Amino acid sequence: MDFCWAAFLCLCLLASQSRTAEASQITLKWMEKMEAITRGRSSPPHADLVHGLESVLFNASFSGHNLTLQTHTIQALAFKLNCNFAGLSLSSAALEKVPQAQPQHAMQFPAELTRNACRTRSGKLRLICIYFSSSRFFQEDINSSLLNNYVLGAQLSHGHVSNLSEPVNISFWHNQSLGLGWIYMTCHWERVGSSRKSYWGAWSPEGCHTQRPSPSQVLCRCSHLTYFAVLMRLSQTPIPAELLAPLTYISLVGCSISIVASLLTVLLHLQARKQSDSVTRIHMNLHASVLLLNIAFLLSPVLATPPVPGAACVMLAATLHFALLSCLTWMAIEGFNLYLLLGRVYNIYIRRYVLKLCAVGWGVPAFLVLLLLAAKSSVYGPFKIQVSDSRGNSTVFKTTSICWVQNSWVHSILVMGYGGLTSLFNLVVLAWALRVLNKLRAREKAPGARACRDTVTVLGLTVLLGSTWGLAFFSFSVFLLPQLFLFTIFNSLYGFFLFLWFCSQRCRSEAEAEAEMEVFTSSQMVQ
Repeated sequence: MDFCWAAFLCLCLLASQSRTAEASQITLKWMEKMEAITRGRSSPPHADLVHGLESVLFNASFSGHNLTLQTHTIQALAFKLNCNFAGLSLSSAALEKVPQAQPQHAMQFPAELTRNACRTRSGKLRLICIYFSSSRFFQEDINSSLLNNYVLGAQLSHGHVSNLSEPVNISFWHNQSLGLGWIYMTCHWERVGSSRKSYWGAWSPEGCHTQRPSPSQVLCRCSHLTYFAVLMRLSQTPIPAELLAPLTYISLVGCSISIVASLLTVLLHLQARKQSDSVTRIHMNLHASVLLLNIAFLLSPVLATPPVPGAACVMLAATLHFALLSCLTWMAIEGFNLYLLLGRVYNIYIRRYVLKLCAVGWGVPAFLVLLLLAAKSSVYGPFKIQVSDSRGNSTVFKTTSICWVQNSWVHSILVMGYGGLTSLFNLVVLAWALRVLNKLRAREKAPGARACRDTVTVLGLTVLLGSTWGLAFFSFSVFLLPQLFLFTIFNSLYGFFLFLWFCSQRCRSEAEAEAEMEVFTSSQMVQ
């Protein structure tokens, strides 16, 4: 009898081992299939490949409490859990078949992980962890690269895990020499599309906080389960968290004042448009572009929040880019017009001069933005601004979003490059104008009065030509902190400064007209 029971147990054990071996073979074949399909793939990766691996692991039969399988670029683990789950810590240093020469990683799961699932379902649960040492299984980010090319994923059977009060900790170690320009951002993939044709969405830092416990470790503390990675973005130094509130307040107040000032200037011009000349009309076009820029800038953070449709953020980002390019173009037109006024005293008549300038000032930016939208609308959308918060020995990186240009090449060429050329041109014109004014002052019999008047003129020309926008090129090293405040103050109030210039010019022209009238009246009385 004992022999029969022993034989029965051996048969059961052999059957269990056979099922485990069969499940292992099926899972390994699926992992090898994924590697073969994604090798050399140029189109966006198909999310069903990863979803299929998840399904195979959830349904695989194996003896013991866990199953571990590995191919060249994928390592898969499955764990049997119950409602008495007390937490789990996984480290690549303790896993089998992981070369120690590779960068290390670890995941820690809290006891709360199975709580919601056990409320609706009692019995066995399964936790799967999938480690990818290649980024080709996922959507690439054109502005970033993955640290170590690692993506670590975890899923729990019977429901999606989210809103954990005690976070899941994912640690990445590295031995890379990272400069000050590399910004760490913890991200996860959002799933979109139908079950038949689904692709990975864009990286998002929502629900995760990034910390740097040591120079060689990145710690991701996330409130949900999905696929995690550390994105490295070559960018400017992150804004300190304690400066975000005052900078936001200054921008809000300054842009609001500029909107009112620009709107008032345009209305005053429309009231007396019959008396305006080409110079005044150029000023009004600059005011209109600044007005549009300030309105779009204030709306940008509002429409970047998740409840707002993505198309609205894309259109606002395109509008903001168009307004900035128009503003920069009209600044360059102001410099060109100043050169004509001071350099070519005679023969400066150009047929339909203002109309041609409008075609350049509004048409060129519109053409560039529409071309980008037609080529790839994903150039515009929510742009993440890095904010660093130092806490003790670690640094937490957070993000705030605005609707802006997402492509780094477009930002470099059609924002920084375009603005740099405009600033350089206007600085040359300003230096030349100062030289001309200096020569005129040397001929003046009353140099004191002339010097005072020239000082006001130079300050006005500096504002008119947008010289303060050149501060954008000093956002590094020791210049970062003063540059942030100076750039925010001067350029948020740019419309207000233009309003003051408009008022001073109008008062000056009215005073000159009254003086000429008095001279004319006196000459008539003498006659």
